[in-house]
This record gives sequence, C-alpha cells and structure tokens, in this order.
Amino acid sequence: MHPTKNDLPETTRRRAVDLCNDRLADAVDLQTQTKQAHWNVKGPNFIALHELFDKVNEDVEDYVDLIAERAVQLGGAVEGTARSVAKRSTLAEYPLKTGTGRQHADALSSALAAFGKVIRSAIDESDRIGDKDTSDIFVEISRGVDKWLWMVEAHLSPEE
Repeated sequence: MHPTKNDLPETTRRRAVDLCNDRLADAVDLQTQTKQAHWNVKGPNFIALHELFDKVNEDVEDYVDLIAERAVQLGGAVEGTARSVAKRSTLAEYPLKTGTGRQHADALSSALAAFGKVIRSAIDESDRIGDKDTSDIFVEISRGVDKWLWMVEAHLSPEE
C-alpha cells in the first residue's frame, strides 16, 4: 500500500483495493467484449447495434476508470494488464463465432447481466467492510449497467 492521509483504516483500504481489482478485471473484460460485439456485428440492424455497442463501450470505459482510480485513491496498486484481467475475470468467455445482430445482443446482454450481478455483490461487500465511497461508485456503475442491459435486451424482443 502507498502512503495516504485517507482516514479509512488500512485493513479496510486493503480489502477495498482487492475488491476494486477483482471488479476491475470484470470491467475490462466487459469492455473488450463490448468492442468485440461492436466490431463484428452484422445484419439488418447493423448500424443501430454498432452505434449502441459503441455507446455501451464508452460508459464501460468510464466504469473501468472509476474502479481503477478508487483503488489508487485508497493507496493501492491497480492490476489492469491483459494477463492479470484474463486470470481474474469472472465473466464467461465471449462467443467468437457470433455474427448476427441478435447473437451479439444476446451475448452482450449476458455479459452485462453477469457484470451487474458481481457489481451488486461489490456494493454489499464494500458496505460490509465500511467503505461507503467505494460502495457509492459501485451503485453508480450498477445503475448504468442496468440501463445498458435494458437497451441491449430490447433488441432481443420479437417484432410485433
């Protein structure tokens, strides 16, 4: 841990940094999965999905920054390399054979839902260890993920 005048106890800060690094791995993984969908989507809804996936990606990049910067604010070090993310992420692998817009919407909605679940768990964990600021960051991320999940899932509804 790096020295800081942050008044949270060091044990709390250590646990929060570990939690941030765990969720950072998931966030970086989600970001790369979002770009995978963005780059590879095909079909009649191409432009709508291509642009939607790019907007999702922009917000996920912000989530990555929020989580990483919180770990450093607490005196920790960030573990955000591709190799550390691959070892740590809890998200399922993105299906590389996906091509149609519907397939990408399904795959990305699954990733968003899984990420939302671990983020909600991180809200509870950061509250439990006594770090309400980290909890608040995870609450903000959870709201955003739920919004994007709703928008991506809308593309899975049957046409009327």
